[in-house]
Amino acid sequence: MWVEKLDNGKYKMIERYEDYITGKLKRVSLTMEKNTAQTRKIAQKTLNEKIEEKMRVTSKKNVTFSELVNAYQADQKKTVRPSTYQRNSSACKTLMKILGKDILIDRITAGYVRSKMAATGKTPGTLNEHLTRFKALIRWGYKNDFVKSIEFLDKIEMFKDIPHKQKIQNKYLESDELKILLEQMSVPTWKLLTEFLALSGLRPGEAIALETKDVDFKQKVIHVTKTYDANNAIVGPPKTHCSIRDVYMQPELEAFCHQIRKQMLRRQLMYGLPKQKLFMFSETGKYLSYFSFNKYIKANTLRLFGRKLTAHSLRHTHASLMFEQGISVEVITRRLGHENSKITKEIYLHITKKLQEKDKEQLSKIKIL
Repeated sequence: MWVEKLDNGKYKMIERYEDYITGKLKRVSLTMEKNTAQTRKIAQKTLNEKIEEKMRVTSKKNVTFSELVNAYQADQKKTVRPSTYQRNSSACKTLMKILGKDILIDRITAGYVRSKMAATGKTPGTLNEHLTRFKALIRWGYKNDFVKSIEFLDKIEMFKDIPHKQKIQNKYLESDELKILLEQMSVPTWKLLTEFLALSGLRPGEAIALETKDVDFKQKVIHVTKTYDANNAIVGPPKTHCSIRDVYMQPELEAFCHQIRKQMLRRQLMYGLPKQKLFMFSETGKYLSYFSFNKYIKANTLRLFGRKLTAHSLRHTHASLMFEQGISVEVITRRLGHENSKITKEIYLHITKKLQEKDKEQLSKIKIL
C-alpha cells in the first residue's frame, strides 16, 4: 500500500491487485483525513476487504448461498416486474432460513436439500414450491458462472403431494358453490368484487386498477391495460404483453358493471368524496385492499366449503364456468390474457372428464330396445 497526498489536504491510500479474469493489475483506494500509523492500519484492512470482495465476484470460488441469492436478486431487480421481484426475494429468504445462508454452493448435495426441506414439517405442496424456486436459483447461478455443476438437481425429486384431481378442485369453485359464497358474503364491497371477477375473469390486481374510462359500455368491452401491485402499492403494466387486452362484456357482465357504477356513485355521495376516476374504490376513495379481500375469500371458502381458496381462484372459477358452457380453450385463453396456461388446460381436462362421466351416467340408464 502507498499513500498520495491530495490537494485538499487529505490522503489517498492505494493498493494494487491482479484481476482474476484479465490478469491485469488494478487498484483500489480509500481517502483518509490523516496519514498516521493507525489510519494506515485501518486503510490496509479496508482495502484488503475491497480486494477480497472484487476477487470473489470475478473468480466466483467458494460462493456462499447468501452471496448467490444477493447476485440473483440484483439481476432480478433489473429484469422482472416489482411484484415478481418481491415474491422471489421472499422465497429466497425462506430458502436461506431452511438451507443456511453460509453453506458453500458447490458443496450442496441432493440429500442435504431433501433432508433440510423435510425437517421443516411443511406440506408437500409448500415444499415443492420451495424446491421449484431453489432449482430456478441454482440454474441461474450455473448460467452466470456461480455454480460449477447442476447435475445434483436431477436427483432432487418433488415431494409426494395430494392427488392431482383434488388439487385441481381446490383451484376453483363450482357454479353452486359460487352462488352460496355470494349469498353468504356480508361485506358489500367484497361481494361486488367477487361477482365481477367471476363474471369477467380479470386478475384481482387488474380489476382493482380499473378506471371508469376503461369500462367501455359503448363498445361493450373492458380495456385491460394495467394492474395494481399490492405489495408496492403502485399501478403498473400487466403481467405479460398478452395481458393487455379487451375483455368482451357479455350481457350479464355488462348489466353488473352498470350496477357497480350505481353503487360507486352512491358511495361517492354518501361519503362526500370528490369525483372518482377508479371504477371501484373504497369508502375513503382509495384503491381496494387486495390483502383484505384475499383474506376474506380464504376465510369464507374455508368456512363454507372446508377448503381455502384465494382471490385468484375466482379467475379459475370463471374459466371452469366458461368450459361448462362449451366455450373453447382458445377463446378462454385469449379472454384471460394468457399465452399458455397450464392450470387453465388442467381445469379444462378436469371439467371435460366430469362431463363425460355425467354423460355415461345418463346413458347407462337408457334402454333403446
